[in-house]
Amino acid sequence: MTRKSDKSAEDIARHAQRKKSARDNPGPSPLRGIGTFGMIGWSIAVPTVGGAFLGLWLDRVAPQSFSWTIALMLVGVVLGAFIAASWIKKEGDDK
Repeated sequence: MTRKSDKSAEDIARHAQRKKSARDNPGPSPLRGIGTFGMIGWSIAVPTVGGAFLGLWLDRVAPQSFSWTIALMLVGVVLGAFIAASWIKKEGDDK
């Protein structure tokens, strides 16, 4: 009887180890990818729109020979790209 109970104990231990391993190291999730995609989109959109609004205000308050709106939108896109690159690097480091 001890042989059979040893076999069951080994099976239970192996099964528990598999469950623990799956819980500690989850596989890639499609929802995580969608969340990352959304975060990257927002990290570009928010600085761009913020730059546009700030530029519209500056065009009214301090007009120049150039368009503040276009200049600050471009700054927002560049800033957003740097933020997005840092998110991509962070997500790559997590794997």
